[in-house]
Formats: sequence, structure tokens, C-alpha cells
Amino acid sequence: MSVNTISATNPIAGEYWQWRGHNIYYVKAGEPKPQRPPLLLVHGFGASTDHWRKNLSGLCDEFEVWAIDLLGFGRSAKPKLQYSGNLWRDQLNDFITEVIGQKTVLAGNSLGGYACLCVAAQSPDTAAGLVLFNSAGPFSDNQPTSDTESTQKSKPATNLFGNFLRWTFRQRLSQFLLFQYIRQPWVIRRTLKKVYIDHSAITDQLVADIRRPSGDKGAFDVFCSVFSTPQGEKNDALLKQLICPLLLLWGEGDPWMNTKERSQKFRQYYPQLTEHFLTAGHCPHDEIPDKVNPLLKDWVLSIS
Repeated sequence: MSVNTISATNPIAGEYWQWRGHNIYYVKAGEPKPQRPPLLLVHGFGASTDHWRKNLSGLCDEFEVWAIDLLGFGRSAKPKLQYSGNLWRDQLNDFITEVIGQKTVLAGNSLGGYACLCVAAQSPDTAAGLVLFNSAGPFSDNQPTSDTESTQKSKPATNLFGNFLRWTFRQRLSQFLLFQYIRQPWVIRRTLKKVYIDHSAITDQLVADIRRPSGDKGAFDVFCSVFSTPQGEKNDALLKQLICPLLLLWGEGDPWMNTKERSQKFRQYYPQLTEHFLTAGHCPHDEIPDKVNPLLKDWVLSIS
């Protein structure tokens, strides 16, 4: 069976679902398939359902495929809340229960991967499988060593400067100026060039897709919440609770994370996982869908 891929398309028309009084945007492609679980695709920080258009179109002949905008992102509402992994975990869990209506394979990139891991680990009745693309989230051993702590204590000027920077970026004016800066198209494009190996995948459409939600009411408050969001459950604690099949797809050229090191940590706590390292950056699903879609399809069929 072939998996179709496309380089760019118009977004599939979506719908809204009411969750805790807020509009949540989602997209559905394909029809239910006997003996095959549906897929739910979850974007990373600053992205949306648009970031999955190549995967929605490429996989919908084989599966019923859903994509959703997390609360605070994309076309979903952007209320002034304290955003956290627990909030998005509850959103995804309720969406699977109330809208999809059956066990689902969750697939998430970066922040969306962490949210999917929270669901699969803490709400196992909703997860048929879990796919992580360069997933975010801390491990318990991501702590400074005693040597590092000693070094830091010996540099009070460095600590003072670091504390000043942290204080500065918690100020409303500083946050506003930073927000206005990073939402400029040329800044978005420059950032994407750092995290995509294949720059031909960075289209005007991709830049526009990422920028568009930043003009929505409440977008600035969501951005500010990044500076105060409490750190969620550690990945290792979540992996100890996980019981469903796990696939890791790493864009090994990701400059934001050491994929080999993170791979070892995931294997330490969940050795029965499957993984592939791909020639891509932080968002392999969008950069190389012709490689990702067949791997995802074959793995889901293997666990069905």
C-alpha cells in the first residue's frame, strides 16, 4: 500500500469543539478503517494543525487521521490561563473520549509530544500507541552536578547577571517587545532555517502558518505564560507508567536537543520502544514527510 505525500496544500477545513467553555479547533481526514486505530496528531510550541497538512493528506487513505490545536495555539481559543502539560493532557484525553470515541495512536512533535506522553502514560485507556517526534519534556537527572553547582557558586557576578536577565524577561514590557520581535516573518524564517536541514521545506506558506495565530486575541498572554508555567511530570516518571507501544522518530539534526542522549534516556526507562534516526531537524514530520509517513504507517499496522 502506498502512502501519498505532498509538499504543500491548502489546509483541510476543520471544525470546533467546545471544551471547558473554550473553542478548540480540529481537523479530520480519512474514514474509520476496520482493525486500524485512528491517529491524533499534536503540534509543537507555536505551531498548529497546519503543520501536519502533509501527514494528514499522506496518511488519510490508510487511516482515520485527526489533528488538533492545543488550547492557546493555532485556531483554538487563547484564554489567560496557567498553561501546563496537565492542562493539555486533559484536553487531549477528553477529545479522544468525547469526539474520536475509541483508543487512538497519539503522535506529537516537541511540546505536543510531551503532552501525548502525559496522556498515554496517565490515561492508558485512551492510547493505542504513542509516536514522539523530537519530543520535549525534562528527565529527573537533568539537574546540575555538584561540580557545576560549585562552579556557579564561585561566579556570583555570572549568577547575578543571569538572575537579572530572568527578572527582565518576566517584565511585561520586555515580554511584549520580545513577542513583537519573534513574530516578524523574517525572524520566523531565520529560526526555521536553524531547525530545518532542508531549507526548501521552509515555504512562505509555512512562515505564514506559524505567524498567523500570533495576531489572535490572547496570543500575547499565552506567550507570557511560558515564563511562569511550572515544570510538569518528568519523562522518566511518565515512561514508568506507560504500557502502550512507543515509536520514536528523531530528526537527528535538531540543534535544540541532543537526540542521541535523549534516545538513551528513553531507552533506559522504556527499552521495548522502536526508533529511527532521520536526516532532518526538529520537525521531521513536516521536513521529510516522504520518509516519516511510511514509517508511521508501517509501525501502526504492526501494532494493530
